[in-house]
Amino acid sequence: MTDWPILSITTFLPLVGAIIILLTPEDSDFGRRNIRNVALVTTVFTFVFSVIFVWGSFDSSSADFQLVEKTPWLGTGISYYMGVDGISMLFVILTTFLMPLCVLASWKTINVRVKAYMVAFLLLETLVIGAFCALDIILFYVFFEGGLIPMFIIIGVWGGPRRIYASFKFFLYTLAGSVLMLVAIMYMYWNAGTTAIPEMLAHDFPPEAQTWLWLAFFASFAVKLPLWPVHTWLPDAHVEAPTAGSVVLAGILLKLGGYGFIRFSLAMFPLASVDLYPLIFTLSVIAVIYGSLVALMQDDVKKLIAYSSVAHMGYVKMGIFSANEQGLQGALFTMLSHGLVSGALFLCVGVIYDRLHTREIAAYGGLVNNMPKYAAVFMVFTMANVGLPGTSGFIGEFLVLVGVFQVNSYIAIFATTGVILSAAYALWLYRRVIFGALEKENLKSMLDLSTREKIILYPMVALIIFFGVYPMPVFDITAASVDALLNNYNAAIEARNGLALAN
Repeated sequence: MTDWPILSITTFLPLVGAIIILLTPEDSDFGRRNIRNVALVTTVFTFVFSVIFVWGSFDSSSADFQLVEKTPWLGTGISYYMGVDGISMLFVILTTFLMPLCVLASWKTINVRVKAYMVAFLLLETLVIGAFCALDIILFYVFFEGGLIPMFIIIGVWGGPRRIYASFKFFLYTLAGSVLMLVAIMYMYWNAGTTAIPEMLAHDFPPEAQTWLWLAFFASFAVKLPLWPVHTWLPDAHVEAPTAGSVVLAGILLKLGGYGFIRFSLAMFPLASVDLYPLIFTLSVIAVIYGSLVALMQDDVKKLIAYSSVAHMGYVKMGIFSANEQGLQGALFTMLSHGLVSGALFLCVGVIYDRLHTREIAAYGGLVNNMPKYAAVFMVFTMANVGLPGTSGFIGEFLVLVGVFQVNSYIAIFATTGVILSAAYALWLYRRVIFGALEKENLKSMLDLSTREKIILYPMVALIIFFGVYPMPVFDITAASVDALLNNYNAAIEARNGLALAN
C-alpha cells in the first residue's frame, strides 16, 4: 500500500477543478475565460500528476495491483478499494492525456453554458479514471454507470439538431445492458463472499454459473464497446455530440467495454470464455466487414469515422478472446492506438466544421491548396486508421490477426478483409476532402491550422508515429499483467480438461 493516495488524488483532482468552476461566475467574457482556464489547468495538472506519480511509481515487472488504497465504505465487505496493474494503468494515462485536448478543442466553439460544459467534462474524467482504478466490483459499477450521466448531458445540451434522440438512445442502450451486469454482480458477491476484484479473480466460480455470468457481463460490455448488432447508438451519438464529446466517446468511453471484457469476462469466467469464443469471433468478423462496408456508404464525415470505430472494435474483441499473448497484447495496443487515432480524426473533423459548419463530405474538396498543414496531419491520422506500417494502427491489428490465426485461420482470413476495406473508405474520404481543385468559393477563405489547433494535433501525430515505430513502452507495461492473466486462464482450462479425463 502507498503512503499517500496517489490514485485518489489522480481520480478526484478533476472534481476539485469542477467545484472551483462552480464557484466562478459566468456572467461575463472574463468569467467564461476564467472557467476555461481553470478547466485547462486542472486537466493538464492531472495529466502531469498521473505521468509522474502513477506511471513513474509503477513497477512494470510485477503483475500485482499497485498503488493500492483500501478503506471500508458501505459495510458488508464493500470497500473503497483502488489500484492499478499494467492493463488499467494504460487507460488511466490515455484518459488524462486526452482530456486537456478536449478542453482546448472546446475553447472557441462552446460559448453557451460554458460552466456546465466544463463541469460535465471534469466530472466525466473523475468517473472514468475511477472505473479504471476500482478494485471493488461495486465501486467499479458506480463509476462505470456514473459516467453515463455527464456524457448524456454533453450530447443532450451541446449536441446537434437530433441531440435529444441521440442522448436518450445512448443512455438507454448502455443502461439496459448494465442492469444484467448488476444482477450478476449480486450473485458473484453471494458466491465468493466478497466484492474485492483481486479476490474474485482468485475465486473459482461454478462452471454451470460461469456461462450465465459471462452473458450478463457481455450484455453490458458489448453495448459499451460496441459490438454488432447493439452498435446503432454509436453513430447517432457521434454525429450529434460536440467535437470534444466525440473524442471522449471514441477515445475513452468505448475502452471501458474492452477493459471490462479483459478484467471480468476473460479473467473471471475462463471456462465460459473458451466455450463462447466462437460467438465473439462470429460477431466480431461481422462487425469488421459490416462496419467497413457501411462506412463506405456514408456522406457524413463523423458517421464514417463512427462506423470505422465499430470495425476496429471488432478487432479488439477478437484479440481479447483469442486468449493468447499476441491477441491480447494486440487488443490492448489497438485500444490505445484507436483512442489516439479516432480522437485525432474527430478533432480534424472539428477543425473544418468550425470553419464551414457542415460535415457533408460533398461540401469539401481541394483543401490541400489552402490548408497544407491540415492536409498533412489528416494524412497521418488517415494512414494510422488504415493500419499503415510505421503508425500505431499497424502494430495492434497485426498482432490481433496473428493471435486470431493461431485459434481459427478462417476467421483471421475474413478479418483481414477489413484491412482492405478500411483502406477503401479512409482513402476515399481523404481524396474527397483534401485533393482535387479548390473550386467552391466558400472553401477558398478557409485558413490553415491555428496555433491552438497545432498544439492539439501535433502531439498526437508524434505519439502515433512514435508508437508505430517503437511500441515497447506499452508492451513493457502490459507484459507482466497479460502473462499472469493468461497463465490463470490456461490453468483453469487445463484443470477442467483434467477433471473431464479423470471422470
